Amino acid sequence: MSNRVINFYAGPASLPLPALERAQKEFTNFENTGMGVMEISHRSKEYDAVHNEAIALTKELLHVPDNFKVLFLQGGGNLQFAMLPMNILHSGRKADYIVTGNWAKKALAEGKTVAGDAARKIASTEDEDFKRLPTEDEIKVNDDAAYVHFCSNNTIFGTQWKDFPKTGNIPLVADMSSDMMWRPFDLKPFGLVYAGAQKNLGPSGLVVAIIRDDFLEMCADNLPKMLKYKLHAEKNSLFNTPPCLSIYLLRNVLAYNKSIGGLEAIEKNNREKGAILYGVIDKNPDFYKGYVKVKEDRSFMNVTFNLPSPELDALFVEEAAKNNMVGLKGYRTLGGIRVSMYNAVTVDQISTLASFMEEFVNARG
Repeated sequence: MSNRVINFYAGPASLPLPALERAQKEFTNFENTGMGVMEISHRSKEYDAVHNEAIALTKELLHVPDNFKVLFLQGGGNLQFAMLPMNILHSGRKADYIVTGNWAKKALAEGKTVAGDAARKIASTEDEDFKRLPTEDEIKVNDDAAYVHFCSNNTIFGTQWKDFPKTGNIPLVADMSSDMMWRPFDLKPFGLVYAGAQKNLGPSGLVVAIIRDDFLEMCADNLPKMLKYKLHAEKNSLFNTPPCLSIYLLRNVLAYNKSIGGLEAIEKNNREKGAILYGVIDKNPDFYKGYVKVKEDRSFMNVTFNLPSPELDALFVEEAAKNNMVGLKGYRTLGGIRVSMYNAVTVDQISTLASFMEEFVNARG
């Protein structure tokens, strides 16, 4: 498809072309039913096969242990910010929050809305404009915490946890909306991970959540049905009509991920993309000024930097668009440039951007 642009939007974001082409082929006649997958009953055997395959692929790619359930939910990460404390912070329980960016701040705020002072901030780098992550020494976990919540990747500022916080036996909970499946990781320390699909997994309208059985048992029973993790687990995420098309496209993306070697191959690609792009930035530090101040904290998903002036930022975005690269404008409150290079962005596409950046600095540096 020669008219496709190189898509660096932060979300909704680029999806693997083979996953989209598979959907295109099946869009009006899925599995010879004479219907599209979004037209078929969610109780049908045809949809049920898609639903269960998406769950199975999630488990396979992430090596999910047997004592975890995969849930497909709605409402985005924003609903999870409230749904988590509603389920867990009852009967006097408390929780700790690490604040490393806007979404982590929102998670804490919703925790406080639900549970008041039982939702506690234990570490933050906001006074440094989120230009780094807290160090291990700065994170003081309370012994009575039911969980420790953090955001694994910060789309706005461009930081990412490579080594997760150490919390002993206290379960971790992570918003992984912008880097779920960028690499394999050990799920065992987590009570819950959740991710809006619209960055690395599929289209918007779907949340993939993975919850540990003992954490699930801690959940409240006296909640509205749609807010109960237990009910969604019991019903295999089919309590209500699920976002069928989003789950179908998730299935396509995960099947493609498996076909190219799984998360081990995807991690290799992501690290290569990071080496290429950060290589140009580090080579030209007076022109491409990286926002994140600690190199080890720099994200492999969202790369943020500024040029010497807002005018050059704007010109960079304009010239890149003329060269078929879109979505490079920084977050509205931060400015500058943001390159979102999720799994579907290829090494070749990052090499194309890197060449453009070299030409741009040579012409205007």
